[in-house]
Amino acid sequence: MQGKSEQHKPHVVILGGGFGGLECCRRLKGADVLVTLIDRHNHHLFQPLLYQVATAGLSAPEIAHPIRSILSGQENARVLLDEALAIDPAAKHIELKESGRMEYDQLVLAVGARTNYFGKDHWEPHAPGLKTLEDARAIRHRLLLAFERAERERDPDRRERLMRVVVVGGGATGVELAGAFAELTKRVLARDFRNIDPSRAHVILLEVAPRILGAFHPALSESARRQLESLGVEVRLNQRIKDIREGVVELADGALHAETIVWGAGVRPAAICDDLPCEKDRSGRLKVAPDLAVPGCPGVYAIGDIVHLVDAKGRPVPGVSPAAMQMGRHVARSIRARLAGKPPPPPFAYFDKGSMATIGRSRAIAQIGRIRFSGLTAWLAWLFVHLVFLVGFRNKLAVLLQWFYSYVHFRRGARLIS
Repeated sequence: MQGKSEQHKPHVVILGGGFGGLECCRRLKGADVLVTLIDRHNHHLFQPLLYQVATAGLSAPEIAHPIRSILSGQENARVLLDEALAIDPAAKHIELKESGRMEYDQLVLAVGARTNYFGKDHWEPHAPGLKTLEDARAIRHRLLLAFERAERERDPDRRERLMRVVVVGGGATGVELAGAFAELTKRVLARDFRNIDPSRAHVILLEVAPRILGAFHPALSESARRQLESLGVEVRLNQRIKDIREGVVELADGALHAETIVWGAGVRPAAICDDLPCEKDRSGRLKVAPDLAVPGCPGVYAIGDIVHLVDAKGRPVPGVSPAAMQMGRHVARSIRARLAGKPPPPPFAYFDKGSMATIGRSRAIAQIGRIRFSGLTAWLAWLFVHLVFLVGFRNKLAVLLQWFYSYVHFRRGARLIS
């Protein structure tokens, strides 16, 4: 409920406490508005490190931070643990699962993406994606349990299947998962079992395109492939998937049997975006105006990886966290300008600070403008950047110590099956 002093203030509702939504909320600090940030979870998740939770490198609390704690010093902001079910742009209200109807003056959609199975949603139970902490825990559970079963399995063929991991998708998520799975099995789990040799586990990365990490320069893609193969990952390119069943990936040239199958092949916007009366691209992303407003939805902005936008420089804006944060700042400036009766800021232009992808211990690739590098230097740069953007001092310290411990001792402490 709004207090008396807040009833006449413009109400800005932000759906989503990810990078973009949180940045937009922070940039409205001190503005003469009431900001309500709504999220289905009570924490901000540092998604770039989510794969490390799935592969037992980090524990969940190390990459998540309570949203209320982050915004505790912002007097004009309140946090609501709830889920938006529908948006009525004409009436300017949203329907919430627990709180019912809520009116807004300005609405910022920062709801993020979900896993895209490209019309094959029945594959999801057999090949889970990686978008939430629950997803990460489920993947870790499946992998570790497979090796526990292999330890007591007497049938060699069945044991081999239990120790095979298939990752679908050669983007950043798939590459990072495949590399981390290989290191986990060959460097960490190899010490823990007596009846099996986890170092002989088979990690396979499947990619439909002619190369992995298609967003990077071809030379870096090739470097990433070589680095993966040096870890023992089998990289298969030009692979068309016909079907996925329990423990089986059907390919055009045969079937792969594996106990652990993980999907990292694509994303699409959250379901609440589906019914918005605006133009969308083939993936369902919202085609927004240059100022990030949603056409046909007065007072509604969209930011992050739910957006399809060619920016003021004529470049497509990628669905990455730096872009989401820049969008959040731009929308906050637009809202402040509108409230003050000032001209809006110039159209959104993305400042590309570069791209990185980690493959494993001392292995990574990076490109910053025309500068491209790989190996140890790229890996150290990747570590530094992720520590800088991780929210919360305790989280930064915990992750740094865990990384140092793992690097020195080849150990991972988050190998719990629950």
